[in-house]
Amino acid sequence: MIKIAPSILSADFARLGEEIKAAENAGAHLIHVDVMDGHFVPNITIGPLVVDAIRKVTRLPLDVHLMISDPDKYLKDFISAGADILTVHLEATAHLHRTVQAVKEGGIKAGVSINPATPIWSLDDILGDVDIVLVMSVNPGFGGQEFIPNTIRKLKLLRKKISEAGSPALIEVDGGVKPENAMEIASAGADILVMGSAFFKSADYAATMEKLNGMLGN
Repeated sequence: MIKIAPSILSADFARLGEEIKAAENAGAHLIHVDVMDGHFVPNITIGPLVVDAIRKVTRLPLDVHLMISDPDKYLKDFISAGADILTVHLEATAHLHRTVQAVKEGGIKAGVSINPATPIWSLDDILGDVDIVLVMSVNPGFGGQEFIPNTIRKLKLLRKKISEAGSPALIEVDGGVKPENAMEIASAGADILVMGSAFFKSADYAATMEKLNGMLGN
């Protein structure tokens, strides 16, 4: 099954709890939470307090994506707040293996993300340790950007490397994903599709999920 993870970055924050419940009722598989610090990326979003509040309104797994500098300082806070998956950026972490192990010691799944210009081979020595590899298909920081076409090539290469490594890691894609390109992205190797604007700006969340599930053969 190809999982759909609506990103609350594109939700109506004045009605965030309602939006998340609506996504859950529509059949979403995870809730994607983008955490930005205004330093690693040029935007500021939310912190552990909001994750804690979100945890109280949904049973879906919380897929927390840390787009922040020095994430090690905040791992325990986000784990305590209720994250089920915690993903850090390779580019923001000095000792990636240690960071991944710290997340796993917290009893949740660990992910590693790479930016569009970061090559797939940089993941070679961590593939056996992570649960998820999140490939950014836009430059992180803002929603509503266009999907970078070269991502398809990267996904195919990553799928091959994961298979060769015998790793159980799932591939997640974030940025510019929409019904029009979802099948191509999934066919290239993605297991989880993060959707922001394409989901939360749609007129009917349930109809959007039904369309995606039909296309993807879920």
